[in-house]
Amino acid sequence: MSSSIAISVLDSMFKFPNLSPESGTSEGGGDTTCLAFFISSTKPSEGEGIKAVCDCTMMLKMSFFRESAEIIRKDLEERGMKTDVLDSVIECDKQWRELIEEGNRIRSERNEYSKLIGEAKKRGEDIGAHLKKMEGVKERLPEIELKTTEAARKRDEYRMRVPNVLEKEVPSGNDETGNVEIKKYGKTSDFDFDVKSHNELLDITGSADLDRAAKISGRRFYFLTGAMARMELALINYAIEHLTNNEFELTIPPYVMNKEAYEGVVDLGDFEEVMYKIDEHDLYLIATSEHPLTARFKDEIIEPKKLPLKYCGLSTNFRREVGAHGLSDRGIWRVHQFAKVEQVIICKPEDSKKMHEVILQNAVKLFEGLEIPFRVVDICKGDIGTVAARKFDLEAWMPSVGKWKEIVSASNCTSYQSVRLNMRYRTSEGTEFPHTLNATAIATTRALAAIIENNQQSDGSVIVPKVLQKWMGNQKVIEVE
Repeated sequence: MSSSIAISVLDSMFKFPNLSPESGTSEGGGDTTCLAFFISSTKPSEGEGIKAVCDCTMMLKMSFFRESAEIIRKDLEERGMKTDVLDSVIECDKQWRELIEEGNRIRSERNEYSKLIGEAKKRGEDIGAHLKKMEGVKERLPEIELKTTEAARKRDEYRMRVPNVLEKEVPSGNDETGNVEIKKYGKTSDFDFDVKSHNELLDITGSADLDRAAKISGRRFYFLTGAMARMELALINYAIEHLTNNEFELTIPPYVMNKEAYEGVVDLGDFEEVMYKIDEHDLYLIATSEHPLTARFKDEIIEPKKLPLKYCGLSTNFRREVGAHGLSDRGIWRVHQFAKVEQVIICKPEDSKKMHEVILQNAVKLFEGLEIPFRVVDICKGDIGTVAARKFDLEAWMPSVGKWKEIVSASNCTSYQSVRLNMRYRTSEGTEFPHTLNATAIATTRALAAIIENNQQSDGSVIVPKVLQKWMGNQKVIEVE
């Protein structure tokens, strides 16, 4: 099967259930073929009073929970997630609406007493009794308003935890075993010697120093030295050259983000445990350049002529990587700090399927050029995460463990992030939420691990991929120390 045919599975993506958009959008409209149709910014509905401003645009529209809760429930169940967060949204919303009604009744009662007072004054009657009753009514209102605000806050806190709605073509499955292979690239080598792991090869070639890094920084940090350090830089230059030649703008983002911005791109309740936080400044070290690049236009309206925005993000990334991961993750495979070149696209909803193809094909071409065996897999419902509506991974063959292991993720997040960020673009009818997409181009440590394991020789030396040699002084082999 050709690469273009293999990727053609994307052609059937992003056809959502035939639902009607909620009427009364403040700006923009909804596209009934994409997620944006039920997460657009809304005006307060009739009868909801001034407190309807709490029904904000930072998550799935409340009307979707009210009218189509079973779609959300089914999606959560198919993801293998508990549905209690949905139930909490519905319950808090019920409380909120009851409090709105009670507040409106109190205001109506207050207005009625005000009217009676005015009429009594005109007749020259004593208004003392009316004033006393009105004061009693007015005293109840602040408490109701406080409860209303708190109910909305709790409801919307739960709403922020509800994941994106999955595309119907996402494969079923409870975990990574349910992921579906699309195509293999390259051939796994039949070594005529006992293969070594990448961490053993790093030691043999003197290319990394993990022990001294652990001494000064802790486990899962590292020094890269000599030719391996040059190979990391070569990988970065290789990826940047490919992406910038394809109209991606090289961008180096800030390495920290505040909490409000981060909540726009991820569910912090789910993601926070793997992040480093600077408590005294309410800042987080970025886990990937995707996050600041996507959040760049938070609370802004983008001119449509600028779309699609295509970024080649270069950053150092920081992850706590909590938990034990086994022998294969020793060395530089799973680390707390690593460099990565990332693809980020912000586009119109009707273009996101095509853009998903673009970022996936970029990754495929990069790893084809490195001449290591890898495969493309379609990520199943139980393994996809909260933000993506559809995701494909590239997995490299790791000879030391005889397994395919993830080196690239390519995700279409539809309007999920842009709604949370209140990031829109101008249309003839107002504004609309764009789609956001992201994919790894090169995550250097994982690419290095895959290269040295697949390119190892019997003495422990490592062949340098041809496409990287020009950035390494034409070095062809990393010799044993």
